[in-house]
Parts: sequence; C-alpha cells; structure tokens
Amino acid sequence: MSLALSTLLFEWRRYMAAVMALALSGLLVLAMTGVFLGIGKGFTAQIERSSADLIVMQPGAKSLFGGPSGVPRRFIPQVYNHPEIEEVQPFDMAGGSFQSVKDVDPTMSQADRARQGAPKMNWVSTQIIDTTPGAVTIPIDYSQELIDALRQPYTVAMDETTLPKLGVKLGDKALYNGKTVTVVGVLRGYPSMMQPTIVMSRDTLRMMGQADTGPRVGPLMIKLKNPARAAIVAAQLDEMGKGQWKVWTRQQLADANATALFEEGILVIIVAGCAVLGLIIGVAITWQTLRGAIMANIKEFASLRALGVGMGSLRRIVIELSFWVGIVGVLAAIVLTWGLSVLAKAGAVLIVLHPVLLMIVGAFLIGIAMLSGVLSMGILKKSQPADLLR
Repeated sequence: MSLALSTLLFEWRRYMAAVMALALSGLLVLAMTGVFLGIGKGFTAQIERSSADLIVMQPGAKSLFGGPSGVPRRFIPQVYNHPEIEEVQPFDMAGGSFQSVKDVDPTMSQADRARQGAPKMNWVSTQIIDTTPGAVTIPIDYSQELIDALRQPYTVAMDETTLPKLGVKLGDKALYNGKTVTVVGVLRGYPSMMQPTIVMSRDTLRMMGQADTGPRVGPLMIKLKNPARAAIVAAQLDEMGKGQWKVWTRQQLADANATALFEEGILVIIVAGCAVLGLIIGVAITWQTLRGAIMANIKEFASLRALGVGMGSLRRIVIELSFWVGIVGVLAAIVLTWGLSVLAKAGAVLIVLHPVLLMIVGAFLIGIAMLSGVLSMGILKKSQPADLLR
C-alpha cells in the first residue's frame, strides 16, 4: 500500500472536508443534469418502455425532440414488406382542453360560481395506445387491468403527478374537449413536468373525433419476430427505404434523445453554471483542506527529506494523495446522488444517472482534487529537516 493511500486511510478525518466538498460538487451537477434527463425520459417513456424494437422517422430527424419525426402513412405497408416485421403502428399524439367535472358542476348556484371563480381549464397532451393484446404501442409496465380499463369507451389514464394538476382522482369524470371521460388508471413513472399528459386508446380518440386519418402519421413503432436481430433489420430497412426514412433501434433513439436535451441552450447554461459553481466550491474547500492536512503532517514530510527523499518524490505523494481524495469524493457523490434519486422517485420525480454522465462528472471531480493538490504543493517548502531539531 502506498504512503499516500495509507495516510488517507489512517488520517481520514483530516481529509473528510475535502471529500465532502467534492461529493457535494458532484451532487450539484449530477442532480441538476439528472432532473433534466428525467424530464426528457418522461416525454419519451411510452416509446422507450414499449415492446417496439425499431422506430422509423424522417431522415432529417435527430431525435424525438429534433425536428419533425412523423412520416407518410404509405410507409406502413412498405415496412411490412420486410419478412421479419411482426407489427407496425404509428406513435400518434393529440391534445385538447381538460376540465374536472367538479369545476363545471351544473347544480352549483350562481353565487357559488362567482365565489369559486372561473372554471379551471387545462390544455393537455394526449398519448395514444392500441388496446389489442400485445400491441406494440403498449408500454411493457402497463398492467392487464389498466389495458382492459382503457379498452372501454371514453376512458383515460394519467400519471400520479398529473392528478393534482388537473384536479381529478381515480374514478372521477372530466371533460375532454367538451366530452365526458372517466379516469380509470393511475400511472407511475410517467411524469409530465411541463404540460399535463393523459393516455387514451386509439378507439376513444376516434370517438372524440380526433383520429388522425390524414396522409401523415407519427413515428412508426415496429415489433420484430426476433428482437435480437434489431440492428440487422434496421440496416436492411434503411436500404429498402432508399433515403425516404431513418430507422432507429430503441436504444439508439433513447441515446439520441438524451443528447438532444443537451443541445438546448437554457439547459447548457444551467448545467454549465452548476459546473462552474461546483468547480469554485470544490477547489476552494479541497485546496484549503489539503493544505491544512499537509501542514499538520509537515514534520513527517521533513523527516522524509532528512532521510534523503527529494522534493519531487514528496510532490508525487501529494498528487497521489489528491488523486485518492478525488476517487473517494466521486464514490461519495454517486452514493449521495443515488440516495437523492430514491427520495425523488418516492415523490414521482425522475433523476436519471447516465453512465456517460457519471464518467464525465467523475473525471471533473478528480480534476478538481488534482488541481487542489497542485495548489497545495507550496506548503512543502516548509518541510525543512533542520526544523526537526527545534
């Protein structure tokens, strides 16, 4: 075991402030970025949790967020020409006004209406599923009871975080575009952080008069007979399309959606601001902590010099010590962020910890620790062997 690691293990209290500074800096960046990734996951959850193996979009679409992703309806029979295709359905969405029936109670007196104020009107985004058994548009975590309930006419479901926004609960009736619907299901893990989102069947949407019968539909969700061949079939479909479409595997699309979020200007500004703040806090506290710890051990460093250890070797010890402090800080940051994500999930808030993000933030924290170690090297000049005789 190296001298630097032994020092950290046996005198860990002296370095705890540096470790916690790095951990909190990492927590700041990871939590903020993870929340934004979680918001994106909420928008795309129905596709990413479906049984779709491939998704067909326009050639110019970089993600679900990056420009128009819908395709001509005539692509559906063309895709079916591939012998390994089992099912193709469009991922369609709609929207409309949503009011709780309680807000438009016809038995309410004029005086009560005046006291209550104007009825609360919300604009909602509507996601569509097909309720045929095993349909590709059904998320795999939907229970059979929920699917059976949505199969009934004029029924909707929504995430638990959406219920208070719309002022309804399970079993309540509401008005969607002026027509009465019933809330028959409550979802978990499909938060709508911005615009409230509800789910209904394609048949109910048709009864509402909102069925999309035009020449264009949403991205095509494809189920394969053999999901293990998704990448191969995607390449074959791209060749069949001759540039008319772009085929994504589900994982490719998920990665593209995560990347697209970081192309948003406001997100980059927020994350960059958190990173700069974390850098300032981390360097300042870690530097002073390492400096104080080295000063406390200055006699030990002086003893090493008296034994013939050069300043170069002492500097390497400080750099290695800084590295190990950074490693422990990274582990602490990951544990703290994981704990926060568990608490957030209990409150129906998603914090996504992407492996690439963890590696970037880990390198960032180790860099802070190493920089702090470099800034602390000046204190080694005080490790004069002659001081041992005083």
